[in-house]
Amino acid sequence: MKTVLGFDFGLKRIGVAVGNTALRQAQPLTLIRDATNEGKFAAIGDLLAQWQPALCVVGLPLHPDGVEHEMTLRCRRFANQLHGRYGVPTALVDERYSSAVLPQRQGNPIDAEAAAIILQQYFDEHTQS
Repeated sequence: MKTVLGFDFGLKRIGVAVGNTALRQAQPLTLIRDATNEGKFAAIGDLLAQWQPALCVVGLPLHPDGVEHEMTLRCRRFANQLHGRYGVPTALVDERYSSAVLPQRQGNPIDAEAAAIILQQYFDEHTQS
């Protein structure tokens, strides 16, 4: 059984979810809201030290027609930074509709829940290894 962390990357917040390769079920974990990149990566480093994931899954936003945009590039860069800083393998998952299936709650961020949907999509798309 290996732990997997999922990330819904945003410029202001990063939603984080956790799951494992045995149960293959994702659940929201936390929300990172630090104002600085150093603070965000310090919080991520703490999570990685605590959970010791075998893989990090990052949501990849695309336009509805599949075309990339500015946030697509930022998410790719974030995934590369996770791998480069911490040596953890990363995978990208199409997140076009992850937030759309969640009910919008005014003033209550849904990023961790979106991360869980992204991670669950990864589990559903990949056979057990």
